[in-house]
Amino acid sequence: MGTDKEKAQFKKNLKVFAKTLDVGVSATDRQWAVKGFIDAFWNIYTISADTKIVSKILEIHLFPKLLEFATESGYRIVLADHQNYYPDMTFVSAKNETVKFAVDLKTTYRLPKYPAYCNGFTLGSHGSYFKERDKKKNIQFPYNDYSGHFCLGALYSRTDSGNIDETKVFKINELTSIVSVIKEIQFFACEKWEIASDSQGSGNTANIGSIVSIQDILEGNGVFKKLGEQWFDDYWINYGEITATREGKQKKITKLRDYLEFKRCDPDLACSVKRPRKEDKQ
Repeated sequence: MGTDKEKAQFKKNLKVFAKTLDVGVSATDRQWAVKGFIDAFWNIYTISADTKIVSKILEIHLFPKLLEFATESGYRIVLADHQNYYPDMTFVSAKNETVKFAVDLKTTYRLPKYPAYCNGFTLGSHGSYFKERDKKKNIQFPYNDYSGHFCLGALYSRTDSGNIDETKVFKINELTSIVSVIKEIQFFACEKWEIASDSQGSGNTANIGSIVSIQDILEGNGVFKKLGEQWFDDYWINYGEITATREGKQKKITKLRDYLEFKRCDPDLACSVKRPRKEDKQ
């Protein structure tokens, strides 16, 4: 396991690295430099704005830079063996292989009507490997083997679909006329717990959700800001597993304020989460 000093240095380096990435993936007009994909006949096909597709291609686009960053920082990258494994990348120290950092690439888009907010991220499971931290189910290395858990995030704006014709096939000499599906990409890096909310991130799956205020994401002002990572771990390990009496009924605890009250702590230690309001609408 790494020391606090090693973790702080890795975090500092990752934050500096994140600020350099927009130049490498964006054209001068701030459109994504990726215009589509090309076949052996020099035909170019536009890509879909589907978030999963954008995320995967952006990951491929960034990978050479990630390898360079790892080498310069004294680490090697171990990729997840399976698509559904956590994390996307494990940074292993070249000097001491017991020092490992989990880095997940997270991407999401700004909300067109509320540009100060984004669609949010899922920050990994709060089941299986998160609870049983010495096991390897759905995780590259046991959770306890990691000295820190980080997000390398990308916030972007979607291009108006009216400006993109996904049915058109372009020739190589038309490359500069192709409109990219995303633009205005902004990268950031933080520890996972720093941008966590106290709500699940997607449907019925056991995923940790993020906050959605872009300013708070960039500043690491998640709901656990005043409490720290230990409380983040404790809350999400027990999410939905504890019941408390509310108005004469037994209800599962799925809010941090309720959890703090259950633990007999000050509920005001839970930071409020900003959400889009009518007055924020453009």
